[in-house]
Amino acid sequence: MRRFSTTGVFYSYGIFSMIMVSLFIFAGSCSMRYSFTGASISPEVKTISIENFPNKAMLVVPTLSRDITEALQNYFTSQTNLILVDRNGDLHLEGSITGYSVQPQAISGNEVAQLNRLTITVEVKFTNKFDEKQNFESKFSRYLDYPSSQNLVAVQDGLISEINEQLVQDIFNKAVVNW
Repeated sequence: MRRFSTTGVFYSYGIFSMIMVSLFIFAGSCSMRYSFTGASISPEVKTISIENFPNKAMLVVPTLSRDITEALQNYFTSQTNLILVDRNGDLHLEGSITGYSVQPQAISGNEVAQLNRLTITVEVKFTNKFDEKQNFESKFSRYLDYPSSQNLVAVQDGLISEINEQLVQDIFNKAVVNW
């Protein structure tokens, strides 16, 4: 007949408790702020500065520079706890619009385009004062197709708005979503 020793059980619970406490202490010292958007921002990062994105594309839409800049500012401040500052933010975005083009797509049998494609390209430089490994310079490009039967002027504002949303999401993900 074997005897049951409670000393071994208490010893096992003691080691388990010490391991769990150690894990909580370690996890607390390596903290990151996470949001429901998936952003992981170091706790010492408090501010972001986003410069105006000038339009250097061959075709210029007068409001595009303001639209993309404001969309970036609004998205970063609404999806994070960062405070927008004019310059020298802990995180810093700058860049320019380098492309705005319309190309025919889906050519039919009678050599007429059924669709046109609006493409917007931006170059972005991102700087993180606290973690230089996260710095980057990248080109982001997005497009939407629209029926060639529609005049670009009639659909342009809606297309630009949708493309800007996609570009802002891409830039945000590359800058602060570290999956």
